[in-house]
Amino acid sequence: MEEKIIIENQESFNLKHIFECGQCFRWNEEEDGSWIGVIKDAVIKVRIEDNKVIFTGKVLGNQDFKKIVYDYFDLNTNYTDYKNELSKIDEYLRESIKFGEGIRILKQDLWETIISFIISANNNIPRIKKIINAISSTYGKKIVFEEKEYYLFPTPEELSKATVEDLRKLGLGFRDKRIYETTRLINENTISLEEIENFADTARAREELLKLDGVGPKVADCILLFSLKRLDVFPIDVWVRRVMNDLYIHNEDEEKVNKKELQCLAEEKFKGLSGIAQQYLFYWKRETA
Repeated sequence: MEEKIIIENQESFNLKHIFECGQCFRWNEEEDGSWIGVIKDAVIKVRIEDNKVIFTGKVLGNQDFKKIVYDYFDLNTNYTDYKNELSKIDEYLRESIKFGEGIRILKQDLWETIISFIISANNNIPRIKKIINAISSTYGKKIVFEEKEYYLFPTPEELSKATVEDLRKLGLGFRDKRIYETTRLINENTISLEEIENFADTARAREELLKLDGVGPKVADCILLFSLKRLDVFPIDVWVRRVMNDLYIHNEDEEKVNKKELQCLAEEKFKGLSGIAQQYLFYWKRETA
């Protein structure tokens, strides 16, 4: 059965800003301007009409569709408060917020986010999406929505059926062993997803994530931000380094700007909102480059 939710006058909600700011890989824009995505146990279609955000979708099992939508899109959080606080910092934050005013940090499934960002290492978005879809269609459950077939991301148990060779055939390249080993660690409960989710201390959660094969500091920070909404982290890639150097550091050779310097600067300037500041700055720099 298809379900529907309509939210009126929702602020800080722009579909392009949310889905194209680098935080997710399973959303695609349709010809009519709506977006369809597969999240954990559901397929969701979202569109905006007359200042209304309209969600339709289908869920496997008996889960509450409204709760899934509100949790995933973080709809109980007032992003205006974030923007007001960050806008006080300087003109650059004000400009980047104006450009990406509709960004929201999605609260994605931890397991899927771990695997997705291991796949993202030294990769491009179209290829990341293709690999994730191949993994899902091979090992995940099928769900039919609007007469089309979609596939949920496989659980750790479902993905454990894949050998290293199987994963290689899906286009993972050097990441095949990393995905295999991380899946094994989770299935054997050597690393507990539940514990990671429940750690109050971000540093402790990061420490545990770094034990997973293929998870380095940048991938760990992406997981912490885009799944667990730890806004005190500051993932650094080439775009973030570039914008931070251009705006604040002014080193003639941006490649000489080290990550520790950037982390300290972010912590000093953005405090506990480093993660959301990173998203505004990243999206602004990448889209206007």
